[in-house]
Amino acid sequence: MNRLVALDLPGGPLFVDELQRVWADGDAAFPVDRRLPPAARAMLLAAMAPGAAIGTDGAETALDGGRPVEPGDALVVATSGSTGQPKGAVLTHDAVAASARATNAHLGVTAHDHWLACLPLAHIGGLSVVTRALHAGTRLTVHPGFDAPAVEASGATLVSLVTTALARVDAARFRTVVLGGSSAPAGLPPNVVTTYGMTETGSGVVYDGAPLDGVDVRIDDTGQILLRGPMLLRAYRDGTDPRVDGWFPTGDLGTWLPDGRLHVEGRAGDLIVTGGEKVWPGPVEEALRRHPAVDDVVVAGRPDDEWGEVVTAFVVPVAGQVPTLPDLRAVAKEALAPYCAPRALVLLADIPRTALGKPRRDAL
Repeated sequence: MNRLVALDLPGGPLFVDELQRVWADGDAAFPVDRRLPPAARAMLLAAMAPGAAIGTDGAETALDGGRPVEPGDALVVATSGSTGQPKGAVLTHDAVAASARATNAHLGVTAHDHWLACLPLAHIGGLSVVTRALHAGTRLTVHPGFDAPAVEASGATLVSLVTTALARVDAARFRTVVLGGSSAPAGLPPNVVTTYGMTETGSGVVYDGAPLDGVDVRIDDTGQILLRGPMLLRAYRDGTDPRVDGWFPTGDLGTWLPDGRLHVEGRAGDLIVTGGEKVWPGPVEEALRRHPAVDDVVVAGRPDDEWGEVVTAFVVPVAGQVPTLPDLRAVAKEALAPYCAPRALVLLADIPRTALGKPRRDAL
């Protein structure tokens, strides 16, 4: 019987060694997010139901209530859980290999390259760096977390980062930086490629708006992006399969640009409808970041009897400065239609985000 084994390990050589050992035994691996508080950790382990766990000493401990996996299953990866309860996406060895081959081929990875994994390994954005390197046989360095000086001193040629991390390192130190996790800022260096994907797709499947080889993309009548390809999940850990006739409905809305590239508007639930006008948070956030008193910002809709929803800016101000709503509205109107300008301002000490930098609008 094939087991699910929890890897309760920090990033490093031991994690890689134990992942390979689990696979060699015919089992599947579940990387545990070690930053979770005890209650959330217990809840997640109960939902994923691993049959064993490997701790920092390398010893394996049997766990009660473990549920087996199917033959060929390689990974169970918890979704970010930015809304609702996290699910475990089950990825097969074939899916992991397909993702690695397509990504490495698109990036032109050779035996001379060196991958650096510095994002959380409990998320697909960090874990997929490890699996790409293992499948390509390239050199791999795995850090226990993101540390800007250590990242810059790694000597790696390839690294996967999120927007917040990219801002803290010199991208020119790498041949290629793979950027994911949240919407990309304007003016990226030429060696940075943007990705679109999710846990259920085994990492990014659209690079700079173009699908990887073997990936099909279509947009349905509601504007939702659907994806199909050999790297999709087999099912969730509870046995449910979210695919419809082989297509995975992402819950994101998108459009095709004139040059044929995919443009992701955002999560369907993030769209703000105010006074009958549709407003996407991303462009508004980008405009508001130009204000010198704004350190961080997230835009969301708040229910309103008159407007339906009002565009609300949740802002972390620069130390010693306090932006005003009229100032922010003026900045937004310089770049966008007037109805996109925020009608409400909330000042915060920090923006709640997932481990990969995505804003948790449900927590605002």
